[in-house]
Amino acid sequence: MAVPKKKKSKSRRDMRRSHDNVKLPNATTCPHCHELVLPHHVCTECGTYKGRTILKTGESK
Repeated sequence: MAVPKKKKSKSRRDMRRSHDNVKLPNATTCPHCHELVLPHHVCTECGTYKGRTILKTGESK
């Protein structure tokens, strides 16, 4: 069975983990209502995607 000969220091452990962080998705603006929206997702404010209305929102009450 493989066993480490020496204990890894906190510095080496943290250097190894330096790239394990979670990357946040890049938010873009909706061209229709100018709200923040995730790429390749329907806008939750106006319900449009690629210039077409996909969802009906309660905007016209």
